[in-house]
Amino acid sequence: MKDINILIVGVGGQGTLLASVILGNMALEEGYDVKLSEVHGMAQRGGSVVTHVKIGEGPIGSPLIEEGGADIIVAFELLEGYRWAHYLKKGGTMYVNDNRINPMPVIIGSAEYPEDIKEFFKNELGNVKVFDALAIAEKCGSPKAVNTVLLGAMSGDLPFDEKAWIKAIEGSVKSKFIGLNKEAFTEGRKARNGNQ
Repeated sequence: MKDINILIVGVGGQGTLLASVILGNMALEEGYDVKLSEVHGMAQRGGSVVTHVKIGEGPIGSPLIEEGGADIIVAFELLEGYRWAHYLKKGGTMYVNDNRINPMPVIIGSAEYPEDIKEFFKNELGNVKVFDALAIAEKCGSPKAVNTVLLGAMSGDLPFDEKAWIKAIEGSVKSKFIGLNKEAFTEGRKARNGNQ
């Protein structure tokens, strides 16, 4: 497998960090070198949370992905996907939860939420899958399972067996939530192919 760079972006409280831990643990278990780097501001107040995940066969240099260097971006929210789109490599793939969370400037009225984000994705990026991961998570039993829905959707882009993903989920979430997250992951894989 060639080295792969994955950027996971969202806002505080959405489960982006758990998603990166599941991904990192799975790749480590499969024998790959992994580097995770979290960058977040006021995460607990709905601020941006960004995790850089680098997976490779040999030693990995810098833990941070450069602009234009992400093979995959997983965005838990529309505006976060828009903000970080310039990190996507040409020919890269982006998975976006079709969900809107107003940032503080929008809430207090000093800015407006962009209305043309989906058009931007379609016209400027091309290979972007926008789908309602939140609705799928809620159908599985909890809105907090958005992270495993999105992991399921992007899992087909990586050369890992589904069993490896399930094992990583089982080892990364609390036992009472394993069933929920496994179902969310499976439904995310279906959504990737338009079978939600």
